[in-house]
Amino acid sequence: MNKFLSVALGLAFVGLFGTSVSAQTDTVYTFKDVKILKHTSVKDQYRSGTCWSFSGNGFLEAELIRTGKGEFDLSEMYVVKESYSEKAEKYVRLQGSLNFGGGGAFHDVTNAWKNYGVVPESAFAGLQYGEEKHVHGELDAVLKAYMEAVIKNPNKKLSTAWHAGLDGILDAYLGATPEKFTYNGKEYTPKSFADYLGLNMDDYIEISSYTHHPFYKPFIIEVPDNWSWNQVYNLPLEDMMKVINNSLENGYTVGWASDVSEKGFAYNKGIAVVPETSVNELAGSEKAKWEKMTEKERMSQMYNFDKVVPEKKITQEMRQAEFDNQKTTDDHGMLLVGYADGPNGARFYKVKNSWNVDNKYEGYFYASIPFVEFKTMSIMVNKKAIPAEILKKLGL
Repeated sequence: MNKFLSVALGLAFVGLFGTSVSAQTDTVYTFKDVKILKHTSVKDQYRSGTCWSFSGNGFLEAELIRTGKGEFDLSEMYVVKESYSEKAEKYVRLQGSLNFGGGGAFHDVTNAWKNYGVVPESAFAGLQYGEEKHVHGELDAVLKAYMEAVIKNPNKKLSTAWHAGLDGILDAYLGATPEKFTYNGKEYTPKSFADYLGLNMDDYIEISSYTHHPFYKPFIIEVPDNWSWNQVYNLPLEDMMKVINNSLENGYTVGWASDVSEKGFAYNKGIAVVPETSVNELAGSEKAKWEKMTEKERMSQMYNFDKVVPEKKITQEMRQAEFDNQKTTDDHGMLLVGYADGPNGARFYKVKNSWNVDNKYEGYFYASIPFVEFKTMSIMVNKKAIPAEILKKLGL
């Protein structure tokens, strides 16, 4: 490609998804939606660690809208139940050397769809235990205790009943798996309903960006919730961001797994940024004051977002250091549904969450480009949304 044309395209790209180079004038956080893709409503995972199922289903629900199939409310708990059953099999085979809990990843949703089919929320709500919302503390604890008893192998040989016992617990809490159900007057099985919806799970891949594996190759991302050991494709940070931006520009939402345990993440205020200033950079007298505060007081005093804060410039090396030092952890799955203009023309991504609608933006928040660059663990995208030159490098 012509050098000058490349520069021109690069500048255009920065103008589309980069931070404005004009002097900072805005002092408060306001956002104006620029492009928002069609997607389903915000749901509530409540007190369950099933964000991966809510965001994964939300991603596929948006795909159904994009492909013209229509709007559907898919059952998150159907996926959770089938995943727990598979996870238990691997937990036994590894004699307990596996993370066994309610967590998961985007690929658990696509794997369940491919292997077991899919059902609508109306056919399987997963609320058989006296609650109106998902409260999984007891369920997770009971399942873990049961599996611990199984892997101790007190009979010196595993019985033929252990998996039936696990299924019994899942049935008691979440409900019996529907073999058939009626939707809009027609009878389906989970498999036939998946066929009716018409999505191909092989169209979807996950992408990450870390230097401890070769770029443009797949690798098993080393996070506890990747219990199924699925692979993600490794891209340089710049290319990963190109994939995100190209997807949104061309009408494809993006499944987004990120660390949200950061001081720059303020869900109630609907903001996720990477503040340039940290406690360690404060002057002596101020630092002494901060050291006497509780963590809650520091949060409210330092990053209360009453005014716009400058953000760090993120590099590949910074991402890797945070991952290696376990400061970036596999916290939360969400959905990028579009982008907005923030203070001083800076571009922010609009994020659909699964924590109900009780924050400033009714269940959504706005994440800055630096936050997404810094704290993204992985993304799920449709392969058709990946720029051709990157797809070629990945051999896809």
